[in-house]
Amino acid sequence: MEARRSGKSERAPAELRAKRARTAFLLTLIASNRQSAVEVKIIVRYWFLLTLSLMLLIMLSLVPDSARPAVVQAAPPSQADSPSFTADGKLEFPAKYREWIYLTSGLNMSYSPRFQGMAGHDMFDNVFVNPSAYKAFLETGTWPDQTMLVLEVRGAGSNASINKSGHFQTTDDMGHEVHLKDKRVPGGWAFYGFDETKPTTPFPHEMDCYSCHEQHGAVDTTFVQFYPTLIKLAEQKGTLSAGYKKDEAKK
Repeated sequence: MEARRSGKSERAPAELRAKRARTAFLLTLIASNRQSAVEVKIIVRYWFLLTLSLMLLIMLSLVPDSARPAVVQAAPPSQADSPSFTADGKLEFPAKYREWIYLTSGLNMSYSPRFQGMAGHDMFDNVFVNPSAYKAFLETGTWPDQTMLVLEVRGAGSNASINKSGHFQTTDDMGHEVHLKDKRVPGGWAFYGFDETKPTTPFPHEMDCYSCHEQHGAVDTTFVQFYPTLIKLAEQKGTLSAGYKKDEAKK
């Protein structure tokens, strides 16, 4: 009896180990099948995306160039509003200056007293500056090289539509001037006059506009004293000129 029991007890662990081995094998097989299924799905998805990409490329190649949308390359910020010169050194008119920063307007402003008999010949002037120079001024209180200040001169009207007093700007475009900061020229600044939009050369440095700006300009030979949004900033930055301070002390 004891021998039989001993034989049964020896067979039991062996059968248990065999069951465990079969179970482990089945679990491994199931896991392997699941992994294989995931790999198959990944491969199918990869080939689907690859096929779709190839089809799109083929379709684009069949579209004529005239039907494709144009891609506009934006100019780098440092070049978008910089002065442009012709091969012979003439300054080209900045045609998009009215998209720049507006600084101020004046009525009948002049270096000299107004002549008698000028009634009815009123003029407005509007000043614009290239955006990159304006941004630099806000940071430093002065103008960087290649600053362009555009003076636009327009006729003034007084009796039109419902207006009964005062003056307004008309469509009469009377000319433009550009004040360009250019370290290559004497004094670092140059004036250009544009009756039309053709490229032009600077005014001679002997003209009164240079000396007047150099002696009386509030900041770096420019009339910032007439730019209401910048004069206080220049005062805070400590960039007001000695000539301007002298003029103010005489008041």
